[in-house]
Amino acid sequence: MTTKHWLAFILSAIAYIFSGTTSTLLSSYLPQVIAELQKKDVTQEEIGNIGAYLNASYLYGWMAGGLILGIFSDKLGRKGMLGFATMLAGVFTVSTVFVGNWYILLIFRFLSGFGVGGILLLATVYISEIWVEKSKPVILGILAIAFPVGIVTTGLITANIADWRSCFWLGIIPIVDAILIWILLDESPKWQNTDKTKTVKYSNIFLPEYRKNLVHGSLIFGAVLIGLWGIFSWLPTWVQSLLPPSQDGNEERGFSIILLGVGGIIGGIFSGFVVKAVGNRKTLIITFLGLTTMCGILFTTNSIFTKIIYVEIVLLSLFFGLSQGSLSSYIPALFPTPVRATAVGFSFNIGRLFTASAVFFVGSMVTFFGGFGPALLSFSLLFFVALVLAYKSPIH
Repeated sequence: MTTKHWLAFILSAIAYIFSGTTSTLLSSYLPQVIAELQKKDVTQEEIGNIGAYLNASYLYGWMAGGLILGIFSDKLGRKGMLGFATMLAGVFTVSTVFVGNWYILLIFRFLSGFGVGGILLLATVYISEIWVEKSKPVILGILAIAFPVGIVTTGLITANIADWRSCFWLGIIPIVDAILIWILLDESPKWQNTDKTKTVKYSNIFLPEYRKNLVHGSLIFGAVLIGLWGIFSWLPTWVQSLLPPSQDGNEERGFSIILLGVGGIIGGIFSGFVVKAVGNRKTLIITFLGLTTMCGILFTTNSIFTKIIYVEIVLLSLFFGLSQGSLSSYIPALFPTPVRATAVGFSFNIGRLFTASAVFFVGSMVTFFGGFGPALLSFSLLFFVALVLAYKSPIH
């Protein structure tokens, strides 16, 4: 691998790290953000309802960015669209600093999510196309851990900075990163060698030769996405609900997020090696069994906050990291180069339509189940669905 390859990986990883941070930063400060924007004390149900709209908006943007930018990437190239997605996410993260009400924040979250959806798709596709086959699963697993590194960053910020607005200035970093991507990186040779005389149609991914893998990839990634997002985006609020009302919970929420990221990093590091050792199918089966088990333990055995929660969060996030690392190499391998970005974009993002719709009901679920814990436990059922799909994997 040349210096240019490693530079491409570093700049892609920076964008990936930022994606992890911007995806969790608002969730970490959600009680304070909603209380400030509403200018009053808020109940758990209000936090659930308004937070559901904000999270749904972000996910809708994430879905749209992954789908739309994947299409443009197949037509216009990987590098340019990766830079555009990174720039978009950075600009609207910085814009959050100046938001005056949660309706404007709703728009900014959609647009930053649009950029993040593009980043996670295009960085994965770009690196998968420029890297040598022998070490590709390992490098994609390492790239995937950049997302939980961003989650760790969120935890460190939350534990040490009380003012939520000042945290969103970090959007300057991806703005600079986008400029460097445009200036310093080369286009993917595999994309350049595709036949440009043929029009790339979105409908191509639904052709019979791709359809079975498209459905499989969409279902397995969608199930994991709904489960993980439903749990991880609301975990800080769940932690807060276990604490006494007089306790601000910044330290507990921040450390919980750090541990989410640390476990994800460890799982991501080992994911490529596990895939090489036992294959995609067995890796995914182990991962989804672990996620289902740890969700059951975490959300059924804790009614007040104790230190054991930290251990359980690490184990949960370990399997989270394994899932993201293994799926990052598994999904692109289902499709050939001419339709890869579009097909992977569809597989990565169609689940976000259902995820974004599902989080609208979080407030009602909290009321129905009597708390955030039982409501979040219900999301873990999706990991069992993913387990069944992994068992029927078309590739090993």
